[in-house]
Amino acid sequence: MKLSVKRDGRTFRVTGAAVDIKYLVLGPIENNTFIISDDTTTFVVDPSDNASAIVAALGGKKLDAIVVTHHHADHTSALADLKAMTNAPVYASAIDAPVIENQPAGEFPPTKSCKVDHLLKDGDKLRLGNMVWRVIATPGHTPGGICLFLESDSGKYLDGANVLIAGDTLFCASIGRTDFPGGNAKQMRASLRKLSQLPDETLVLTGHNSLTTIGDEQRRVFAYYC
Repeated sequence: MKLSVKRDGRTFRVTGAAVDIKYLVLGPIENNTFIISDDTTTFVVDPSDNASAIVAALGGKKLDAIVVTHHHADHTSALADLKAMTNAPVYASAIDAPVIENQPAGEFPPTKSCKVDHLLKDGDKLRLGNMVWRVIATPGHTPGGICLFLESDSGKYLDGANVLIAGDTLFCASIGRTDFPGGNAKQMRASLRKLSQLPDETLVLTGHNSLTTIGDEQRRVFAYYC
């Protein structure tokens, strides 16, 4: 099935991927907050704003997990409220977790600290329902930034394109900034080289703006940075 994105009310629905994906564009910096599910399990990626809107978009489904790609406030400003409303466990990298749990004052948008229940590191296999996501450490935007990769044949009943949850590491025709505190251009290049080795047909779920594929970014991003 060919990948496509269609708007459905306040949400965008993605078809053609190995799992069910929809997302909302939320917050003052227009973040993509993803809701991903298979037949048994639903999780949210980077709850950036408006926990009530995210819960409404679940459509009555139980939320089984919340995954955070990195500690920046625009990706976590609804995290504490969403966890309180759903009691879903939070997954994040062991490196960025201390910031998520102790958010500095004055962050924009304003962000509450939130306990991280499960710490992730490079190479971990995160099993959520029939989905098996490989954790890829991608420092550069933040020291503990992570991506998660799902192969379409990595679990039962999955059929469709591979999926990469990219956070702010890789965008459509661009990359995450490295000039924030904790950013590192050399680390970002190394992280992008890792992602460039993934299959070209992999759907990339970006933290902002349009979705893309690894193949499309071979010529637009990887050819330049790798």
